[in-house]
Amino acid sequence: MIRTQRLAVGVCALLAALTAGIAFPAGASADETTATAPKVDLVIDVSGSMRAKDIDGQSRMAAAKQAFNEVLDATPEEVRLGIRTLGANYPGDDRKTGCKDTAQLYPVGPLDRTEAKTAVATLTPTGWTPIGPALLKAAEDLDGGEGSKRIVLISDGEDTCAPLDPCEVAREIAAKGIGLTIDTLGLVPNTKLRQQLSCIAEATGGTFTSVEHTDELADKVNQLVDRAADPVVTPVATTGADQCAKAPMLQSGLYTDREEFGQQRWYRVNVPDGHELRASVSAAADRQVNPSYGLLLRATTERGREIVRGEAAGNGRTDVISTGLRYPKAEREDVEGEVAPETVCLQVTHSFSAASGVKTTPGLPLELTVDVVEGPSAASDVAAFGLGRGWWLLGALILAGFLAGLVWGWLSRWRVAVWRTN
Repeated sequence: MIRTQRLAVGVCALLAALTAGIAFPAGASADETTATAPKVDLVIDVSGSMRAKDIDGQSRMAAAKQAFNEVLDATPEEVRLGIRTLGANYPGDDRKTGCKDTAQLYPVGPLDRTEAKTAVATLTPTGWTPIGPALLKAAEDLDGGEGSKRIVLISDGEDTCAPLDPCEVAREIAAKGIGLTIDTLGLVPNTKLRQQLSCIAEATGGTFTSVEHTDELADKVNQLVDRAADPVVTPVATTGADQCAKAPMLQSGLYTDREEFGQQRWYRVNVPDGHELRASVSAAADRQVNPSYGLLLRATTERGREIVRGEAAGNGRTDVISTGLRYPKAEREDVEGEVAPETVCLQVTHSFSAASGVKTTPGLPLELTVDVVEGPSAASDVAAFGLGRGWWLLGALILAGFLAGLVWGWLSRWRVAVWRTN
């Protein structure tokens, strides 16, 4: 009897162990997926000033709700999204209480769109603007995990809870090294608000955008949420030189640098025969700058002859401007043996200018992408003809214009001759 009971207990223990062994890997896989999932916390200002009706004929709060509904519909499935409020619950005059008024409206996690929309619909402009405390709590909301972490702060006013300076809070968050980025959106074209929100974004490598229309708000928040879902690529910090001969040699990859106003940066890339250089650069206006600016990326030889260039211009409607270029280097069949790669110099120049009273240092952040790939194997590829340089295209246009002129001249003379005969 005792042996039978022991046998039964042993069988049960074995079954339990097997069940646990089967279950644990699945749990571990789920935990691993959750740990690497991108996280976004939308922080919305629900202070009393959000009642103002100056966005497309509706209140700022109504515009924010409409934008949030569109964002929730478009949020990628892999993103763990949450919503935090500031100034949503305390309508009184006690500053100490008002500066604690931040709450998690919807927890960061798998998104139930209906539940999140229902929560957003309940928001009513109420109290203070505790931006600093809200950012601290939002950082806690996103704590843990290895995926990208992003706070998107939407506000229409300055923080009312000094001396807890939101800029210092953002710097404190950045100093923790948890890879958290704060992007800010201002609903009022106010200089002080712009300065504060720009400072918050700059501290963590985020962006600031001034928004005055509902569709702009929805588009920008969607863009930031989608960016969180992109694969995390860690850029390599580099320092460009003031001339090509002293420039760092770059391999294929993603690089960051800073360029001061009126400055230019040089980098070098080796391009072997039969390969193509693809390069792009983005410059971010992380502080208030004057409208109308441009960005130039040039590829030159070591002796300074321009090979190809890319240009872009902006008018103040976006906080990032980008341009790129392609340079295909054909395979040389008349050369025997191994051929040394050509050193191509990349020059980055921007025409941003600082607004009055804005610090000019450090320089504006640059993000440079370099890719050297095998060149086209078929002559049908446009790059194989070097059309990226523009010379072939220019020659084709000149020839076409010349032929069209000849035909038109002949037709004109023929018509005149016919008219005289008649």
